[in-house]
Amino acid sequence: MSPTGARRPERARQEGALILVGTPIGNLGDLSPRAVDALRDADVIAAEDTRRTRALLSHAGVPAGGRLRAVHGRNERRHAAAIVEEVRAGARVVYATDAGMPGISDPGERLVRACLDAGLPVEIVPGPSALLTALVVSGLPTQRFVFEGFLPRKGKARAERLAGIAAEPRTVVLFESPIRIAGTIGELAAACGPDREVAVARELTKRFEEVWRGRLGDAAADPVGTRGEFVVVVAPAPDATEPVGDEGLDAAVDAALDSGLSARDAAAQVAADLAVPKRRAYDAATRRSRARARP
Repeated sequence: MSPTGARRPERARQEGALILVGTPIGNLGDLSPRAVDALRDADVIAAEDTRRTRALLSHAGVPAGGRLRAVHGRNERRHAAAIVEEVRAGARVVYATDAGMPGISDPGERLVRACLDAGLPVEIVPGPSALLTALVVSGLPTQRFVFEGFLPRKGKARAERLAGIAAEPRTVVLFESPIRIAGTIGELAAACGPDREVAVARELTKRFEEVWRGRLGDAAADPVGTRGEFVVVVAPAPDATEPVGDEGLDAAVDAALDSGLSARDAAAQVAADLAVPKRRAYDAATRRSRARARP
């Protein structure tokens, strides 16, 4: 019998561990045999959403048996200590988020850190990842990339992140919700320039999967669906040896001014981000600032 009272098939004695299990991002057929084994053999199944994990267990033919426990972003820190003690006592504790790999824009990171700090084993059962799926299917460079997760929703932090993406020499991958996707695409077009290549993936691995590929300016003008989760893949910034055009410079200056910076500070930031002469950046910032001031 497990600590929760659920009876499962006998298994070879294993030491306690936290096991992170990757789960399907849409198509339940992507659940791996190893993931099914880990879920079946777990003493405790900690889940971001117990309802969704219960449905996944039902699909896999694995009884929940009273092993499910809700551990999400709001209570992860509080549950970490209890999970550490269970692992220390020999329990096999699986952690599964709603979809994809735990810890990637989802809870799980604190549980891993707590177990490692306690000197306890952490295992991984790899699975589907919206991040990697979108990157590979985008057609954009994959040798070097950076993951931005969800952007800050507003203010200086958001403007700074957008400016960073505009200057990033690696492919950028980020997540976005359906209610904010149109605004984010528009801001990316303003920050990076309309000619930067982009891929916008929606409903990956699901029946209505869609991947739009083109340029940011066209993406901003094209109606975007408002259903499903989105992954946006942005091409790297042009090589620093290539001159930055006036249109791209003006877009970067506008993004900096939108964040509340003065013309002088916007010029300094853009000069550093785009590696353009300070005088050229200052002239652009002054011109754009004056244009905004006109009635």
